[in-house]
Amino acid sequence: MTQEKVALITGSSRGIGKAIAIRLAEKGYNIVINYARSKKAAVETAEEIEKLGVKTLVVKANVRKTEKIKELFKEIDETFGRLDVFVNNAASGVLRPLMDLEESHWNWTMDINSKALLFCAQEAAKLMEKNGGGYIVSISSLGAIRYLKNYTTVGVSKAALEALTRYLAVELAPKNIIVNAVSGGVIDTDALTHFPNREELINEAKEKTPAGRMVEKEDLVNAVEFLVSDKAFMIRGQTIIVDGGISLLV
Repeated sequence: MTQEKVALITGSSRGIGKAIAIRLAEKGYNIVINYARSKKAAVETAEEIEKLGVKTLVVKANVRKTEKIKELFKEIDETFGRLDVFVNNAASGVLRPLMDLEESHWNWTMDINSKALLFCAQEAAKLMEKNGGGYIVSISSLGAIRYLKNYTTVGVSKAALEALTRYLAVELAPKNIIVNAVSGGVIDTDALTHFPNREELINEAKEKTPAGRMVEKEDLVNAVEFLVSDKAFMIRGQTIIVDGGISLLV
């Protein structure tokens, strides 16, 4: 059992999750890489991270299934015996107009984007308690508070995630667990390729963002790094918007 700090990032084989995993590894955390489908990408990410001199654990677990969540955290406990940071990053969703949505689309999106946070947080809290506390940060998006085209299921699921962040922050505070979320503007990652109106989103972000450029992965990673540090001790249950100011425009 190691006494070095441990961070779990769900959905960390690529994209923003991978970038967060690398940053925390640079900070000395041992990293738990979680993936649902691409083992190859997860293993490659692990190899990249291990070059930074930390240990990794790669776990396949689709977080929409509560039994898989329990298996994930059991493996973390058996390997490291502790957890200090949990970044709830894994996300999915059906991108369709509201009138084309089916019940299965709703359930799929809500399970991965909202339900998973609750049951992962329960398991994370049990591990964090052993070492006097920890940090939970979820990745949200502007669709939680703004209308985005074809985004109904994801937007509603992210709104639930932000509400759950507030409840977790209060109820886990006595365990010294600090809970927040980070919401990003449009970022050009693999996930964006699933959007039918991808080009339109990118062009709008480039032209309209008051900060003068699109949000990049590193911008979100910087916010997460801050929220899992001592400097964020008095920030609880908040969703920090990292969007270069675009959500301020009417």
